Amino acid sequence: MKLGTKNNGMRDGQLMVVSRDLNRCIEAGHSIPTLQSALDRWEELSADLSEISKRLNSDTSFGVETKTIEWKAPLPRAYEWIDASSYIHHILLVRKARNAEPPKTLRTDPLIYQGGSGILLGARDDITLADPSWGCDFESEVAVILGDTPQGVKASDAGRHVRLLCLVNDVSLRNLIPAELEKGFGFFQSKPASGFSPFAVTPDELGEAWHDGRIHLPLTTHLNGNLFGDPNAGPEMHFSFFELIAHIAKTRSYTAGTILGSGTVSNEDRNRGSSCLAERRMIEIIDTGKASTEFLKHGDSIRIEMKDAAGKSIFGVIEQNIVPPKI
Repeated sequence: MKLGTKNNGMRDGQLMVVSRDLNRCIEAGHSIPTLQSALDRWEELSADLSEISKRLNSDTSFGVETKTIEWKAPLPRAYEWIDASSYIHHILLVRKARNAEPPKTLRTDPLIYQGGSGILLGARDDITLADPSWGCDFESEVAVILGDTPQGVKASDAGRHVRLLCLVNDVSLRNLIPAELEKGFGFFQSKPASGFSPFAVTPDELGEAWHDGRIHLPLTTHLNGNLFGDPNAGPEMHFSFFELIAHIAKTRSYTAGTILGSGTVSNEDRNRGSSCLAERRMIEIIDTGKASTEFLKHGDSIRIEMKDAAGKSIFGVIEQNIVPPKI
């Protein structure tokens, strides 16, 4: 099934069940007001939500049009937003871009950071950039939303804790990163609010594309209307979501509503393009000695989408504009 959060004027919005073709939706009901409330009682409530989903998909007169709804992030605020870096090609390029060596444990121990989760942007929310010199970059990713996940869970058992999947634009301020990391305490100012796809879906909606803890489909990014990249999110994801879950759960448990990102989707094949500006800039430096692609500036727009094998949008579209602060 597919779920989204309607902007009803409340901080956490209203949970909506969405049809498979993304054309219609209906409120989940008074007993399930938000996505977080559904995640908290998933074993009890998921069957009811599934029945609503089945009716939406079989009865075209049921529900209202999704285009009439203003959508927030599926979880407008989350208990935790954790992001990995699971694509080795991406790690090597961006580390090289800032003259940093990759860790010795690159292929054996995942890179993880914990970002801000109190404010998560909806798919059409603007990205406010106070200073273009900060080097604003998009990062197109996939993510899982977890149910309650116990400490010590093994990768072989981690799949049963994955409730939903979605897309993410993990915004980075590249020119602020080196000084922050030099202090040895991780990202903070360099990681503003991330944007999320309007809809989150259960793993079964992906069919055969979801296996081994990876989504085996291209993730497409457009910059200012032009195709920037469509790398496949599956084959080159070095650490699967199942392995990432086992890694983060080594020393603690996680509550339902935790979001875990894949990191920037990246393929070695240059014909697939990139999912962030930093990669393209590094390739330009390798080829010509100089980066010619600029970081994001006011007026730029980003579009991120994933389609199934039949060409149908799975999660809806992230479309965000870069804007200056309101005075």
